[in-house]
Amino acid sequence: MYLNIMVKLYEFKLYLLELRDDQRGVTAVEYAIIAVAMSAIILAVFKNGALKGALEDAVNAVQANMGTANE
Repeated sequence: MYLNIMVKLYEFKLYLLELRDDQRGVTAVEYAIIAVAMSAIILAVFKNGALKGALEDAVNAVQANMGTANE
């Protein structure tokens, strides 16, 4: 029985060593971090309507310039 426990502990140790050296999930974690950062940036831009206001100001400026150019 003691030998079985020792074998199981040794197998568990080998499993932990393999798990530590496994690099398969690293890219997925990096993409998840990038996705969170991008969504935070997008939320910050669209939350208070700053982008909408800037676009409306730009369109109004173009319309005003076109109106004065036609005169």
